[in-house]
Amino acid sequence: MNEKHHNEEPQPPSGLFNKIKKYFRNPFFIKTQSVSEVTDFLKDALDQNIIDKEAESIASKAIKLGDITVKEIMIPKIDMVTIQIDENTTDVITKIIDSGHSRYPVLGTERDEVVGILLAKDILPKLFKGITDFNLTDMLRDPNVVPESKKADSLLEEFKQDRRHLAVVIDEYGAVCGLVTIEDILEELVGEIEDEHDVEEEDIMQISENKFYIDATVELEEFIEYFGLNLDHLSIDAETLGGYFIAEHGVLPKKGTKLKVEDLTIKVSDTDNRRIKSFLVTKS
Repeated sequence: MNEKHHNEEPQPPSGLFNKIKKYFRNPFFIKTQSVSEVTDFLKDALDQNIIDKEAESIASKAIKLGDITVKEIMIPKIDMVTIQIDENTTDVITKIIDSGHSRYPVLGTERDEVVGILLAKDILPKLFKGITDFNLTDMLRDPNVVPESKKADSLLEEFKQDRRHLAVVIDEYGAVCGLVTIEDILEELVGEIEDEHDVEEEDIMQISENKFYIDATVELEEFIEYFGLNLDHLSIDAETLGGYFIAEHGVLPKKGTKLKVEDLTIKVSDTDNRRIKSFLVTKS
């Protein structure tokens, strides 16, 4: 029977070795030197099942918020619903009912003068009492006016601190050019946020024998399966049809831009300065 030598050191169990190696492989143990390294480490953490895909995606997007300006995510002036300080109160009520928003920038008599923010909930008690004639000035909240160059992460922090969830955006000349809400910033992190007022539509709607209206957020796998395309969605670095379209063009395409995929012609039918919204697909 062989005896163990006295000078032979005991070996730790293999399980302990594995734990130690995993600890030192942990990307967060390494001191990072740049933002790109942080995103690389997040991907490593995802590969090692330290975090899940959703956490990795949100964390990566949160890091990039520091490079996004409010100009890139704001609702442009042409799409804003505003109220004039001297506007008839009946018209104000109608505007609120028709638009369904909760906050409205109130503009003064001078050009680009923002006098305050009107909250729809502040009018409700008066309407409940049957009062339809009131002084808007007495109901206004202080406006939050920010330059278009302001970073999205900085504005998000302001929203958290002062609990004002809407800011009016001005350009370098002081002219109103848009508005941005806390929802616009959060959508940069988690994607489109729908509320109870949004009308839910089919991702793929056939509008004629060979024409289809398709939401840009439709999953690429669903799109491929629906039209029976010979594409491997796993080999494509995109999860949605909109993502695939951008990946093929390399930039955010304009309205009317087309892409030919087998017997399909995919045309951008609606977009804004941030994303593609929908496509019109024609099957030949």
